Amino acid sequence: MIEEDPKELVRRGYNALSDRYDEAFGGGAKYEAWLRELDRHVVAAGTVLDLGCGSGMPVARTLANSGRRVIGVDISDVQIEKARALVPAAEFICADAATIHFEPGSFDAVVCLYALIHMPLDEQSLLLTRIAEWLRPNGWFVATTGHDSWTGIDPNWLGGDATMWWSQADAATYRSWLTQAGLTVVGEEFVPEGTSGHTLFWTVKEPHGTPPSAVTM
Repeated sequence: MIEEDPKELVRRGYNALSDRYDEAFGGGAKYEAWLRELDRHVVAAGTVLDLGCGSGMPVARTLANSGRRVIGVDISDVQIEKARALVPAAEFICADAATIHFEPGSFDAVVCLYALIHMPLDEQSLLLTRIAEWLRPNGWFVATTGHDSWTGIDPNWLGGDATMWWSQADAATYRSWLTQAGLTVVGEEFVPEGTSGHTLFWTVKEPHGTPPSAVTM
């Protein structure tokens, strides 16, 4: 049983193993197709929120280099300091994504890759509703979620001495939450990883009566 705040475990884990995480996952190869697809849908001068931005690599940097205004949010102060150094064209905020506030209609897109699953489940569903409010009409939300439901820890995450914590619902639950939040699911795919994997959702906040365009991956 975890007696400590699980989000504090997440913060400390990324603080301790920031460099090791980027070595393992920051190369960007698996993000390239997703970012190319997002580029097709977001206006050239659009504003994008990267929730769980980590060190800004490669998502925030790619989006900022494309001319978008990028705001990144992450709970790890070490990751945020790295992001500010690596992606000076973007703005970064060290905060809990579940409690941060933005005005309605602030963003043309919100991206949340491998971050939602580090939050308690009751906070995840509420955050999805808030994300929908932050989006402008025709705004896109792209997220990786759990594929199968699971909550657990790795006491030696990435082979180090830090503990990491996750909590995720299954894909059907996320699909329901997204729809209830007012987002239309236009793309869904399984992303295999090791013996399991995640689900990638493409959703859009459509104006009344305007059908969204499906992704073409």
